[in-house]
Amino acid sequence: QQYAEPDRLRARMGVWRDGPQGISPLDVARDAVVRLAPARVIEIGCGTGELAAQITARLPHCDYLATDRSPGMVAASAARGLRTAIVDAGAMPFEDASADVVVAAWMLYHVPDLDLALREVRRVLRPGGVLVAVTNGDRHLADLLREAGGAPLLTQFSSENGEQTLGRHFTTVVREDIETRAYFEDHSVAVACLASFDPDLAASLARFDGAREYAGHTTVFQAW
Repeated sequence: QQYAEPDRLRARMGVWRDGPQGISPLDVARDAVVRLAPARVIEIGCGTGELAAQITARLPHCDYLATDRSPGMVAASAARGLRTAIVDAGAMPFEDASADVVVAAWMLYHVPDLDLALREVRRVLRPGGVLVAVTNGDRHLADLLREAGGAPLLTQFSSENGEQTLGRHFTTVVREDIETRAYFEDHSVAVACLASFDPDLAASLARFDGAREYAGHTTVFQAW
């Protein structure tokens, strides 16, 4: 339901700014893929195609396939001119050892069977291929969630447990942790962001005046 159409995801994406390091996780993930200079990339859970568009602009000769389970997200990515397909990460219709890089940005916490999806990633990666995965930490937006009467979001694939999880399937895992900030111009913007994934939290957020910032925490993993 959350990802049937791109509007909810765009509402969340639009509030994020670089943190104290002056670094964007999207830029870190993009640059990690570009440095690898892959001939073929498969992205699972491509969302609106923002990351795919940035990578393909820098690697115009790369065979890049942006995939998602949601037809609405695939349509949004296709509208950017990307090559797309509707694909379930747990049953990818690709040959063994057929990709140089697999990208999984802010999506592995959603898959029903995480180990199955990671086995599929391993299967389609060529020897020496790399998974570039992005996720958020337990502290991500935790203060805002508490103010709305909720609790921090603890997921199956996070900054805290992602390295251990990837280690079950990959020999080498490296990480880059990035602090970010969510900027809300006013109370209504914060409500819209919360409503994109939890309407009850949105309704519970106490009114505030003016703008507010909340801390975010994201990790970009690379796994060989």
